[in-house]
Amino acid sequence: MSLSMKTPKEVSLEIAARLKAKRLSQNLTQAGLATRAGMSTPSLKRFEKTGEISFVSLLNIALVLDCLDECDKLFVNTKPVSLFIKEPKIRKRGRLK
Repeated sequence: MSLSMKTPKEVSLEIAARLKAKRLSQNLTQAGLATRAGMSTPSLKRFEKTGEISFVSLLNIALVLDCLDECDKLFVNTKPVSLFIKEPKIRKRGRLK
């Protein structure tokens, strides 16, 4: 497991900044992106400023900005962990008699 030196808040602000840059590179206004993503303009402004947004709204923004496939790759290589299922012991070969 990798230890990150970033807080969740820092990560959310970086994602917001990247999506804002992508919005600007596509010449979209906040109002234009918000309308296409099915959200209010103040909600989009809050996201770009604070990084706070619902997951569904984030996915809608990614869809409009043509980067939904990047979101689809999140957590793909994770192995489910259960606290209740014991890992099987590897049986070692016994001595031959």
